[in-house]
Amino acid sequence: MSELDETTPWQTLQAFTDARIALGRAGTSLPTREVLKFGQAHAAARDAVWTAADFGPLLEEWPDAVEIRSQAGSRAEYLRRPDLGRRLHPDSKALLAASNLPTPDVLIIVGDGLSAAALAHAPALLRELLPLLGRLSVQLLLARQCRVALADGAGELLRGGVSLIILGERPGLSSFDSLGAYLTFAPRVGKLDSERNCVSNIRPGGLEIPQAARRTAYLLRESLRRELSGVTLKDESGRILDAPLPLDPLPCPAPQCPQR
Repeated sequence: MSELDETTPWQTLQAFTDARIALGRAGTSLPTREVLKFGQAHAAARDAVWTAADFGPLLEEWPDAVEIRSQAGSRAEYLRRPDLGRRLHPDSKALLAASNLPTPDVLIIVGDGLSAAALAHAPALLRELLPLLGRLSVQLLLARQCRVALADGAGELLRGGVSLIILGERPGLSSFDSLGAYLTFAPRVGKLDSERNCVSNIRPGGLEIPQAARRTAYLLRESLRRELSGVTLKDESGRILDAPLPLDPLPCPAPQCPQR
């Protein structure tokens, strides 16, 4: 088989995907440039997993955000023990319990997850998302060494109507900086993954931030209106993404929340 060139149909497909296709060859091996690109992508994925979270840009814009952490004491322990990343540290539990924070309609948690590099997109996502929530009340938390289920404990303590945790997704060799957004109605410890909705691959080159914000806002508002989330809440945002979202306040009649 001859070496791939610019006229090969596979080359055309490169414009539509980050997947490693039509790389060409040098003899029986990959071209040196492709080997170097692969090594660079692998290093970026490793760095994304091991790098500590930097919440500085978020605190600059939202100084009232409250910082919390999971029971994982280090990055290494976080990676070895996913269960610890799902549980609030006792100090964070005490902090939230004594904070007298108002009960929010929407509890938003921004965490490092498996890619601290993805946090670079979080400020832009919040800037797009928050105006779309209208007059719904919002509380922002910042979480270190966190997994998705950490939002359940925090939401239960603050009695939030719906929780939204935005965190770095597991990095791959074509994307090391993707954010995922997971929402859960009436959060409490013990919620199943089937009771959550997810908007994933939020990044330039993936799901663009404005579209991700509108999809997430739609799901949040529908979750509060219908009092549900997960497999029973279907993402029908595609038909309304180009239309204005109503910004009128929605009730949050969550029977599971004692103050509602």
